Amino acid sequence: MPDSHDPLRSLFREAASAGRSGAGLPPVSVITRRGERARRRRIAGIAVACCLVLGGSGVALDSVLPREAGPTLPATTPTPSPGPPSPLKTSLPTPLPTSPSTTTTPAAPPSATADPGMSPTPTQPAP
Repeated sequence: MPDSHDPLRSLFREAASAGRSGAGLPPVSVITRRGERARRRRIAGIAVACCLVLGGSGVALDSVLPREAGPTLPATTPTPSPGPPSPLKTSLPTPLPTSPSTTTTPAAPPSATADPGMSPTPTQPAP
């Protein structure tokens, strides 16, 4: 029982013939361009995701790690600046005479090569 006069069947046949004519493959250059575009988008998405992960982990580490409240130290050790000299003895104190008849000579003055910042008079230790 062929139903050659069925309107639905004739519409399906027309749609199939129209689909066959429009179902041709696009040229290779078009397919290549689509693939390159998809690859660039994928690489850009991966790069953005990596930047977000690195930035987010940096922020997380910054908030988790302790911070020092003190001042930042310089990268190099500073050299000491010349300041007031420290009180140092230039010579030993002269010994006290043991008998009044013995005379002692005073201590020799400091040499000319001594530190110019030092005091010329020696300090006596406290008794």
